[in-house]
Amino acid sequence: MAVGDAVQEIWIFGFGSIVWKPGFQYSQRVEGYIKGYRRVFYQGSTDHRGVPGAPGRTATLEHNPESVTWGAAFLLAGDFQHQQETLKYLEWREKQYDLREYVDIFTKESGPTPAVKGALVYIATANSKANVNYLGPAPPEDIAQQIAHAVGPSGPNYEYLYNLAEAMTKMGVEDAELAWLAQRVREIREAGRTTKQIEEGEAGRSYTTQHNGCTAHQ
Repeated sequence: MAVGDAVQEIWIFGFGSIVWKPGFQYSQRVEGYIKGYRRVFYQGSTDHRGVPGAPGRTATLEHNPESVTWGAAFLLAGDFQHQQETLKYLEWREKQYDLREYVDIFTKESGPTPAVKGALVYIATANSKANVNYLGPAPPEDIAQQIAHAVGPSGPNYEYLYNLAEAMTKMGVEDAELAWLAQRVREIREAGRTTKQIEEGEAGRSYTTQHNGCTAHQ
């Protein structure tokens, strides 16, 4: 190990997919919240949960002094080299997130004292030069429709939303906006399945009628 390559205590705070799928080795996980931020689905995803021309929507953070955002903080495992490899992986994974900030993590037990200080968090901002995939605000129904239908290399956009909502539920977190969005997307997808079943049924009946008619004239 070179001089200056001492192992550091590096924490990563996740508020999206990192909560339920970190994808890296860690030695400690702390469930908690950060102050002054609100979770919003304003970031377009063209590399994971959507494609160019049909982006999905993933979570990012916007400053809001009245809000807190729950998630999970992870202490990176391994020696200096391994930590650097993990950070390199995160830079690739979060490449569409243009801002890196350091935040304090609070827990239900910690009170006003942070349980973790200075955790690294990746944020997608509205800076159009640094973040070309930012979609920004939209009516909740439009956001739900987009998430319900978008699909990318990492899978359907709705799976991202469902997994995040489930993770918050397991943590005992009540996030009304997230819960509403997940429920609305489920309703949209269920309505789509019902419509498809009706259309398939009508097509089947039409084929049977035509086929029987042809048989009668043979």
